[in-house]
Amino acid sequence: MDIEWLKPGVFVGSILFALIGVVVFWLCFIIIDKITPYDLWGEIVEKQNLALGVVVASMCLGISLIVAAAIH
Repeated sequence: MDIEWLKPGVFVGSILFALIGVVVFWLCFIIIDKITPYDLWGEIVEKQNLALGVVVASMCLGISLIVAAAIH
């Protein structure tokens, strides 16, 4: 049984990279929200725009994959 991931350095590094990934993802979402002509959050939550929700969800998955590949 390999427990290398329980070493403090590996554990702290994993947490640090996860936090960096979340911050980069959130910044990308904010930038995309600012460059679109309308408020993404208001359209999805208040107006229940399902099509825009699917587009934003796919954008989020794409950004997440890019961030994960860059960190990996």
